Parts: sequence; structure tokens; C-alpha cells
Amino acid sequence: MKCPSCGHIDTRVVDSRDIEGELAIRRRRKCAKCKYRFTTFERVEMGSLAVQKKDGRREPYSREKLERGIKRAAEKRPIPAEAINDLVAKVEAELRGMSTSEVSSRQIGQAVMKRLRSMDKVTYIRYASVYKEFEDLDSLEDELRKLLRRKKAN
Repeated sequence: MKCPSCGHIDTRVVDSRDIEGELAIRRRRKCAKCKYRFTTFERVEMGSLAVQKKDGRREPYSREKLERGIKRAAEKRPIPAEAINDLVAKVEAELRGMSTSEVSSRQIGQAVMKRLRSMDKVTYIRYASVYKEFEDLDSLEDELRKLLRRKKAN
């Protein structure tokens, strides 16, 4: 692995850890020449996955886009970055386990909301407000009522 600081080719791994439910490895590396430390990630490359949007367009699945949307909903909430990474990994595993190369944005949204509901209610509502495109306060209130009914039932 080439050092991003000095370009020297000789780097060594000083630490390795499994992440994302053991579907990826995080490696800390150190350059033999300039002693610069940096992190690399190694992930299993899965087959390509396409997303069918609400308007009928198709685009390649983007893990980064999914993660960015969840992080935006979780801003200023007490949710560790690891929990978000795990959530993304679980959603991605569920999508790839569907034995199809195309999923709808609706399926992705439902998989995320299912997990967010039990993780953090405020983040769930924030994500749902974008995903479900609430047109007015009444539709937001309806979603809040559903959430409260589920809470009382449990």
C-alpha cells in the first residue's frame, strides 16, 4: 500500500479489526520511510445493486448515500457512529439477501425505518419525514400517533 503522505511503497499493518459485522476490515498502517500512520478499509465486493426511485429512474446503489441520509437524520442525537455503521451494514445485507439485483427506494426506506424505530424515535421521525415526504402537519401527526401506539403496545 502506497503511503498517502510521502508516496513510499513500503507500509506495514500495525492493527487490524473486523467491522460491519465482519464484512469489512479496518487496518491501521505505518509508512516505513516517514512513519506516517493512516487507515485503510477492506470490504467484500458484492455484485452490483440498482435502486429504482419513486419517479421510475434507476441508479446504482450507494452505501455512502444511505449512510449520509441516516447521519443527517441523526444529527445532534446520542447515536454513536458505530451504531449507524452497523445499521447501514444490516440494511445492506438485507437488500443483498433479496436475491435480486434491483430494489426499490421504498424497500430501502422501510428497512432503515424498521431499525431506526427501535434505535431512536426522534431520528426515526426525522428520517420518516424525508422518506414519506410529509405534505403537512396532519401527516406528521398521524406518523407520531402510530409511533405512540406501538410504544404503548410494547
